[in-house]
Amino acid sequence: MLEVVWSILVELAPWLLLGAAVAGALHVLLPADFVRRHLRGRSGVLKAIAVGVPLPLCSCGVIPAGLGLKKDGASDGASVGFLISTPQTGVDSILVSASFLGWPFALFKVFSAAITGLVGGGLVDAFGGGRKDAPPPPPSCAEAAPPRTVRAAVAHGVEMLQMIWGWLVVGVLVSAAITLWLPHDLFTRVEAIGTGLSALLVLVVSVPMYVCATASVPIAAALVGAGMPLGAALVFLMAGPATNVATIGAVGRAFGRRVLGLYLGTLVFGSLLLGWAFDFVLADGAPTGVHDHVHGAAWWAVASAVVLVGLLAWFAVTDAAAWLRRRRATADVGVTLGVDGMKCNACVRKVEGAVGALPGVTAVAVQREPDQVVVHGAVTRDQIVGAIQSAGFRPRDAA
Repeated sequence: MLEVVWSILVELAPWLLLGAAVAGALHVLLPADFVRRHLRGRSGVLKAIAVGVPLPLCSCGVIPAGLGLKKDGASDGASVGFLISTPQTGVDSILVSASFLGWPFALFKVFSAAITGLVGGGLVDAFGGGRKDAPPPPPSCAEAAPPRTVRAAVAHGVEMLQMIWGWLVVGVLVSAAITLWLPHDLFTRVEAIGTGLSALLVLVVSVPMYVCATASVPIAAALVGAGMPLGAALVFLMAGPATNVATIGAVGRAFGRRVLGLYLGTLVFGSLLLGWAFDFVLADGAPTGVHDHVHGAAWWAVASAVVLVGLLAWFAVTDAAAWLRRRRATADVGVTLGVDGMKCNACVRKVEGAVGALPGVTAVAVQREPDQVVVHGAVTRDQIVGAIQSAGFRPRDAA
């Protein structure tokens, strides 16, 4: 088992780290007010997809990001197009998909993400009942431009990895388990019936699942190695990252049932149609097995795997420590302040770090919905307010 896990890490790590580096570069190079200025109007959907497709935002981060676009003034169509296309792909996911399943599959996956995003966003703008154009809102404190430094880019890339590390570990372990224990003829039997049935079965399983576009690639590769058609793997890598129970609930609450229906319909029918189209047109591009690259691995691949393992261990320790602090902070009454501007788990960690660094603080708990921070220790409310503002967010009295 450990040998298979290590082989998957060696294959996965270089591309994952490269994708994180590209994410950091995009973060420091894009103007801070880009979203507010561009993601509205007739071209808003196209621009949202052009920005979202290369971004390595998984399903764990795309929900607050996509809803943040709507809050910041993007049209409903642009926001939904971003929600559909972004979690399906990303620079890291593209590179990992190419490594495990071949470049024809990876490029078709990008095409599929863009097409479903365009169709879904266009349908929402046409029939969703929302406004295509919205007045640009004032920029929030959290949108201040990041420093254009290598350190800032590296910090953001690490944050992106920390957002998905848990699902990455799950993906690697499930992939190893499938490689070792799944009967090799299981999906061969399904394949004999046709891509359509296997794609439907995959769709039923993947729609409610909470998976990551990058972390799920090894799982898909292992299933393909067990006989699942590539078209069905495409369905899994489209519907899995772009839909889950949390996303469905968030889209329904933020946009309404009509938009939710358009969102789900686009992904369900789009993934099935594109999965069939891939098998019909490009299925001859055979994927590379997840276990075929263990022998003679390049030194940089092994070094990348060592770095990734170190990062995963660090993420596990820091997240466990944060969980213990939150549990301790919520055990009794402390100073509670609301926080405006938080959009994802990275924002939570930023506020938690800024407030936790104050002298005299013994415990900090930052939570979402409601967005607030609970602080314990010998610290004043004014000090907490200053720390929240220094992190780029707006403090308020908790409701």
